[in-house]
Amino acid sequence: MKDTALLLVDLQNDFLDPRGAYGRGGQANAAIAALPGKLEPLVRLARGNGAIIGATLFTLVPGRGGEPMIAPHLKALRPFLAKGDFAPGAWGHQLVDALAPVDFNIEKIAYSAFYMTRLEWVLRKAGITRLIVGGIVTNGGVASTVRDAHVRDIEVTVLEDGCAAFSADTHRAAIEGLRPVATITTIAETMQALAAG
Repeated sequence: MKDTALLLVDLQNDFLDPRGAYGRGGQANAAIAALPGKLEPLVRLARGNGAIIGATLFTLVPGRGGEPMIAPHLKALRPFLAKGDFAPGAWGHQLVDALAPVDFNIEKIAYSAFYMTRLEWVLRKAGITRLIVGGIVTNGGVASTVRDAHVRDIEVTVLEDGCAAFSADTHRAAIEGLRPVATITTIAETMQALAAG
């Protein structure tokens, strides 16, 4: 596990908690909400086996007067996003408690966790050549991050049941689209492999 990191994509309070931005905006999703409970045993096992664990944190950078800088397409899709949502250091911005602590956090402003972040630098410095990825949404942050890892010659395993999207069909289509660039597996299979050493 010395060359492997478990990367948890955007599993934040503002996305998952009913009191978070998406919950308040009526965007709660059962498949997404279930992920921390499904991933927690793997996180514990990976941590015990010496894997580095990282989390990506979708971030809305505060601008003038604290209003979030939101891309126009995102504002059109999610008009409920408001001041304080996904703000750096705020409760909503943080990884959900069930999966904490992690070894590193990566603030990101776009779908890919590699875009204008320090993720690649951290992975190279830590000697990481392989990522195990779970999180949300399968067709957004997960898919973009996995594809960007692929072009950087970082081997990626995607946890099919450790990811979710806002619809089951979208999730399935995204997983199928990732098969050419990643190994697709399950949480249970990954835990069995870790337990076997």
